[in-house]
Amino acid sequence: MPYLYPVLSRRSWLIGPLLLLLTLVGGPAAGQTTRYLLRGRVTNAGGDPLPGATVRVLNTVLGASTNTDGRFELTASLAPGTYQLEASSIGSRPQRTTLTLATETTVAVPDLALREDQVGLNEVVVTGTSVATSKRQLGNTIATVSGDELRTTVPTQIDQALQGKFAGVQITQNSGNPAGGISVRLRGPSTVAGSSDPLYIIDGVIVNNDSPQLLDLGGYAQNRLVDISPNDVERIEVIKGAAAAAIYGSRASNGVVQIFTKRGRDGAPQVTVSSQFLTSRIRKKLDYNDYPFRFTSTANTDLTQEPVQRYDYQDRIFRTAVGTDNYVSLTGGTSSTKYFASGNYFRNQGIVDNTDFNRGGGRVRIQQNLGSKISLSAGANYTLSQSREVPNGGINEAYGALTGFIFSNNFIDPSPNPASGVYPSTALNITRTNPLEAINRFNFRQRTSRFIGDAQVNITPFAGFTIDYVLGYDASTQLATGYIPNPSTAPTYSTGLARRADQTSLLTNNDLTLSYRRDFTPWLTSTTTVGGTLQFQRNFSTSLQSTVLAPIIQTTSNGIAVSGEFRSERTIRGAFAQQTFGLGNRLFLTGAIRVDAASVYGIDVRTQYYPKVSGAYVLSEESFWKESSLGTLLPQLKLRASYGQAGNLTAIGPYDRFTNYNPVVAGSLPGLLNSTLLGNTALKPERQAEFEVGTDLSLFGDRVGIEFSYYNKRVRDLLLARDLNLSSGYLNRFDNIGNMRNQGIELLVRGTAVKTKAVTWTVTGTFTHNKNRITDIPNGLVTFPNGFGLVAGVEGKPLGTYYGGYSARNPDGSLLLTPAGLPQRERGVQGTFGQANTPQRGNDGQPSGTLLNGVIGDPNPRYIASLINEVSLLDNRLSFRLQFDTQQDFDVFNFTNRVGSRDLYGGLAGYEPELRGEVPKGTSAAIYNTFDRWIEDGSFVKLREASISYLIKPKVLGLRDLRLSVAGRNLLVFTNYSGYDPEVNAAGQSNAVRGFDFVEVPIPRSVSVGFNATF
Repeated sequence: MPYLYPVLSRRSWLIGPLLLLLTLVGGPAAGQTTRYLLRGRVTNAGGDPLPGATVRVLNTVLGASTNTDGRFELTASLAPGTYQLEASSIGSRPQRTTLTLATETTVAVPDLALREDQVGLNEVVVTGTSVATSKRQLGNTIATVSGDELRTTVPTQIDQALQGKFAGVQITQNSGNPAGGISVRLRGPSTVAGSSDPLYIIDGVIVNNDSPQLLDLGGYAQNRLVDISPNDVERIEVIKGAAAAAIYGSRASNGVVQIFTKRGRDGAPQVTVSSQFLTSRIRKKLDYNDYPFRFTSTANTDLTQEPVQRYDYQDRIFRTAVGTDNYVSLTGGTSSTKYFASGNYFRNQGIVDNTDFNRGGGRVRIQQNLGSKISLSAGANYTLSQSREVPNGGINEAYGALTGFIFSNNFIDPSPNPASGVYPSTALNITRTNPLEAINRFNFRQRTSRFIGDAQVNITPFAGFTIDYVLGYDASTQLATGYIPNPSTAPTYSTGLARRADQTSLLTNNDLTLSYRRDFTPWLTSTTTVGGTLQFQRNFSTSLQSTVLAPIIQTTSNGIAVSGEFRSERTIRGAFAQQTFGLGNRLFLTGAIRVDAASVYGIDVRTQYYPKVSGAYVLSEESFWKESSLGTLLPQLKLRASYGQAGNLTAIGPYDRFTNYNPVVAGSLPGLLNSTLLGNTALKPERQAEFEVGTDLSLFGDRVGIEFSYYNKRVRDLLLARDLNLSSGYLNRFDNIGNMRNQGIELLVRGTAVKTKAVTWTVTGTFTHNKNRITDIPNGLVTFPNGFGLVAGVEGKPLGTYYGGYSARNPDGSLLLTPAGLPQRERGVQGTFGQANTPQRGNDGQPSGTLLNGVIGDPNPRYIASLINEVSLLDNRLSFRLQFDTQQDFDVFNFTNRVGSRDLYGGLAGYEPELRGEVPKGTSAAIYNTFDRWIEDGSFVKLREASISYLIKPKVLGLRDLRLSVAGRNLLVFTNYSGYDPEVNAAGQSNAVRGFDFVEVPIPRSVSVGFNATF
């Protein structure tokens, strides 16, 4: 397809640098400067050194960081005069001191003691492209977590490490594969047809986190965040509300996750080396059928049985997996030049035999100050990851190992014939793959090469005014190959399959931001920010697939081939303006407007505006508060409120607004075939409007910090596929129809229970309640793919509701059985839109009428919570950490148990009562389609993370310190769910289909042992 919206001409790429050059040329000339050396020390409130703290001269680009002794040295070329020096650190209140620079060039800075800040009102965060502000000014919540908190255990990827760290965030690991996909939801889903994953920004670079399924692995797909090593992360900021995300416009309705990686620090070169050894194993096996008899026929009246030997397939599928995570970094520099470089290698086996994932890469960043007004920075990250896969699910294909296991009759030995090496079919009543053959003979692999780079310029031409330019680039190529030999037990592909598919994605963003802060009077401050952006993305994908293969050769040229290719590009142009007024350093009012034009929408509706407004009132700054007992009880109290709008671009593809053609070959002649999707050039972005109100406060001398928020998020103009009359010649088209609402509360409590020289014990708890509802659905019901027709959007119900046939019951709630004593589906009159079903009974008391369908379950938890305990002993040398996570009152569709308990397969223990005669023969077949029977409560409490570490300072071989650690993930799960794990989704990162359990690889129990050394 031709490119419909080419990127701006090459000259436009020079706009940002030209503006910077003009500013340099036209800016005021610098006065006479002197080279000063500033030396000092940063400590905590107890006088202990605080390493890693940031020290900067305000209104300049000059800064430094403290070493392990809390000391810093900052060389600064400045004109003599009075300056403000500020020290800051995550979790502490910034501290300022006034310096008067004169003739003395070596200046001793008084010690800067930072108090612990459980509320974090003075913490500096980035609310927009390169714009930093204090949390006290914000009318919305921004959650922050340090890189050290992420690395308490050994996570595979960044978003996995975020589990349980924030309120208002639901993070679900959909698969236990070593690069298993992760779903992240901030304040519930914000779209139906698109993705609800947030926008990810790494060091100012908007990155692509798509999860393309180039191979059908049963719903499992890799998140591309798996390409980033968690060891490189300095901190992460999560922006949840639309008011905060509004300045990101049409890409921010799902929230924003900003990842800041490690940077250079002034001082002598410092080397950090870490290595971890990991082991993983299945936490729980399914109870399998070990009854030593089977029925000789499927007739309900024939109870004849014969002896058989039963096999535990799971013992042959799963293994104890091992892995390693290795990392080295080098950092150093001077006050004008700083550098950072790192390398990493991660390799982890999967708990399914013959699966693994490995990632290797390097990162480098250089920062250069040109005097005190200009700072340049450039960074690059390259990653090469490879994985060996075993298909494991059965959403669209039936060649998976675990699919084969659940459909197998486990009285058949799955081992190959010793003489011929041929694997037997393990399913008598359906064609499915022998699971051991899938593991040992199939060859599925994926490889991703990715480069992420950025160039940034920061200019402070005069006090209060900053100019930031960011050029970001994200390029990745994902290649997948699949091979099933000829012959095999794989259904559909018994004559073999060879597949090769690749996708190349190129994404660039140009962002220019200007900000000016001025104190008009001691009680009135103003911050004005304006900016513009150009984002451009291209995707290229190809696929080749061959069947009827000759022996041995695994390439697509070895059979009858079909091919496909797709190219797309998308352009987003935008600009924003934001104004904040501060009154008395206690009342802050902010207003902003964002305008976006995205090429995926029609030209008449392409330009969209997104406003925001917010207010914050730090009540504890009032003199009447400070001077009363309230100031002792509540040292910090902030009230806040915000409203904002944001858009969504993920619901449709770049060309879905058009009526397209599909290529076809008739015989040997090429041609075009009409698409079944009718175009609609009037489509506009989905729009989200969110209101948030909350408070931040501290208690007991700042020992306890509390954040509370209530939000009401409404999404309108949902993009859904509307069914069309057949006379139109098309099946459906996209329309802006349907609305959705998320309403909930968030609570975070962080406190220091014990604080002495010998012991520090901190506790962090989060609680999130979200209620989702979807309305104005066409005909009141829409079903979603990859849910077997059992997952739907139902008018007035939460997104992803389970919808299907259910059991007939007596008035007392017991099952209404057939005369033969078997369960059965309910019948009656199906309710129309907005009306309930009406069960009916015949003269014999049995159900009559049509088979009824209705809502049978809800995968959305009523609340999510976490509890984190951290204890430090022996002057912070010995540390313990425990994190418990919970999700309560949600349903899981146990499709695995449904299949494994059926008489035709019967590999699970659920079929044993029928064999033992405890229920009538035919019961398993009767309940197979009473789908409410397979809905289970998925409520759980998990020991998500546990770790212990010990710090020693041997002072040998140049060692500064050495930390030894033992850590574990998913060690314990307390749940009544009968499957592998209630945290599962066989549909992968699907937004609509969730909590669907169909033989997905279970999340393993993992333990790591390792060290971290600094030289």
